[in-house]
Amino acid sequence: MSPSGASHGDVAAQIITSVNQHVRSRRLGKVYASETGFRISRNPDTVCAPDAAFVRAERVVKTDRFFEGPPDAAFEVVSPNDTFTEIDEKTHEWLRAGVRVLVIVDPRTKNINVHRENGAHATDGIAIDDVVPGWKISLAEICD
Repeated sequence: MSPSGASHGDVAAQIITSVNQHVRSRRLGKVYASETGFRISRNPDTVCAPDAAFVRAERVVKTDRFFEGPPDAAFEVVSPNDTFTEIDEKTHEWLRAGVRVLVIVDPRTKNINVHRENGAHATDGIAIDDVVPGWKISLAEICD
């Protein structure tokens, strides 16, 4: 994929910075940037790289290879040329792979949608206590 624009990168950086500070200070696991590949299926291999990802401490492995399996939380920032169909397909792919929560942030519309296996909801911030205990970030902090 080609590089994203500055707004996309800024939103992803806000999420990564916030969740990483929280996770590291509490030793909850690891946060990964968009260059990290997660192998979510085999035969054929499917490797996805969300804009940000969180993996609980008990699942973290040190490797220079792709992470085997989905992250516990995946964060996707919508790019200007992403279509609704592409976002929908990506959402279903992550959920089928077993991600516990997928957060999609659309900087243009200033919408946040939190997707789980049992459904989705729109919100004005991110708080996913069952996956990243105690962490939250508001839409204003993400899209300032």
